Amino acid sequence: MTKMIALDLDETLLNTDKTISEENAAVLRKLHTAGIKVVLCTGRPINAIWGYLEQLGLTTAEDYTITFNGALVIQNTTKEALAQSGLSKHDFQPLHAFAKENGYPLDILDFDQVYPVSDLTPSVYQHMLKAPMDFIPTAFADLPEHLFSKAVMATDADVLDQVVAKLTPELHDLYHVVRSQPKILEFLAADMDKAVGLGQLLTHFGWDFDDLMAFGDAENDLGMIKAAGDGVAMLNGQPEIKAAANHQTPTTNNEAGVAEYLKQRFAEILD
Repeated sequence: MTKMIALDLDETLLNTDKTISEENAAVLRKLHTAGIKVVLCTGRPINAIWGYLEQLGLTTAEDYTITFNGALVIQNTTKEALAQSGLSKHDFQPLHAFAKENGYPLDILDFDQVYPVSDLTPSVYQHMLKAPMDFIPTAFADLPEHLFSKAVMATDADVLDQVVAKLTPELHDLYHVVRSQPKILEFLAADMDKAVGLGQLLTHFGWDFDDLMAFGDAENDLGMIKAAGDGVAMLNGQPEIKAAANHQTPTTNNEAGVAEYLKQRFAEILD
């Protein structure tokens, strides 16, 4: 029985214009009111998606969000961390060396701000993210010695194609590398993805992955799609996601695909 619904944002719950359709929102609000946990799963910090949480009514003491692609599980209203993990400055040294050698940009994020690495090629991540986070340009040697959530390369899609082709086996061993958007490549801890954060949240409620339904479309959703009792790929999703999923939405993200699938699965609640 599904007790929790996990939702990626871009190209899944969100339309291409970065809004949640009222059809999607109405269905999710009704399921949330009926007692099913609705959990947004994103690479963004919670402040960047607060409007979505308010639109869906996910502002009770029992509502949580998976942020930074699994590295932080946060209570929505108090902003208290249920679980948090990440990487040290030392862990990013091989990635910094790779970026410097090849002329690539790099942004390193902790859980509060972004550090565009100023001794590398300038990044476009701040322009792309458009989130209420502080961006503090910093040379790699001057980064603080504390926990970081991830690193990001944000640049033209064809440049990121080159990055992916040049990544060495050693770098793949050190990081979980995911293409969250055509122009964004993310570097997480080797064992980190959205399924990690969801596993911690399910345990908090005394549930397991059989109780989870997860929606996604892209590479950074693969872990939770595979782990969920019902992994649902978007009709507009990548082939790898569709191959791993149990089911597929009948319509795309721009046609309220999430709501259309949920109306089929929860007809007794939503009728």
